[in-house]
Amino acid sequence: MVRLLGLNLPDEKRVEYALTLIYGVGWRRSGWILDQTGIDKNRKMNQLSEEDLKKIIQVIEKNYQIEGELREKISDNIKRQKEMGSYRGSRHSKGLPVRGQRTRSNARTKRGKRKTVGALKKETWAKMEQHKQTEEKS
Repeated sequence: MVRLLGLNLPDEKRVEYALTLIYGVGWRRSGWILDQTGIDKNRKMNQLSEEDLKKIIQVIEKNYQIEGELREKISDNIKRQKEMGSYRGSRHSKGLPVRGQRTRSNARTKRGKRKTVGALKKETWAKMEQHKQTEEKS
């Protein structure tokens, strides 16, 4: 395992893919970083020298926010929107989709498991009726 910016990256993976395991670095940014450093995208992580790793670290720290710094910035922005009372902030606090998606038929990931209201199966309804009748007799 190669240690880069406080993360363990897999040895046998290509450099381009391994960089995407860093929060805040996707495929495009990974390509840009490797273009700036002049490192071949198809090399494996264990084939990189110490100098190559230093170049990668230098480019990332100079140009991009990643990991904890980025997570903190995002959470601060959400907190700011909630405090302002903006529409997006209210959607965040209610746990609903923020960017205009419909919620009538979708948004299960954001809203969670279905909670059925008002619709009961016939068997359940029959059991409830029997239970009420037994309570009335006693």
